[in-house]
Amino acid sequence: MFAQRFSSTPRGARLARRLALHQLHQWKVPYGSELSDTAGLVAAELASNAVLHGRVPGRECEIALLYAPGLLLRIDVSDARDERRPLPVSRDPLDEGGRGLLLVEALTSRWEVLDRVPVGKTVRAEIDLAPTLSGPPRAE
Repeated sequence: MFAQRFSSTPRGARLARRLALHQLHQWKVPYGSELSDTAGLVAAELASNAVLHGRVPGRECEIALLYAPGLLLRIDVSDARDERRPLPVSRDPLDEGGRGLLLVEALTSRWEVLDRVPVGKTVRAEIDLAPTLSGPPRAE
């Protein structure tokens, strides 16, 4: 498990992505691998959304990773604003928003929004790494 707070600014969101990639590399998921690239995109989108839509002045955001090799990679991004939750993913090409979460949905096995104690929300995205009947796991 890895967790790190970052400032609720665009610079902080970039740092969150870099921290996620660095931690995965420490866990023997090499930079440039399929899993690293996927995790980087998901972390970047969730962190960007947190600082854009969940920013509360004076409050930080947080990224947390849980990695179980061969089983699961979980990416949690938390912010301090609980009343602004992501809307359901829209597939209408004329919509001006929601495309980032469409990317998250396409790259992950599942995602959800959870309440954060004492305040705020956490957007959780999970990538299943275990072999399934439909094929081999994603590259690690």
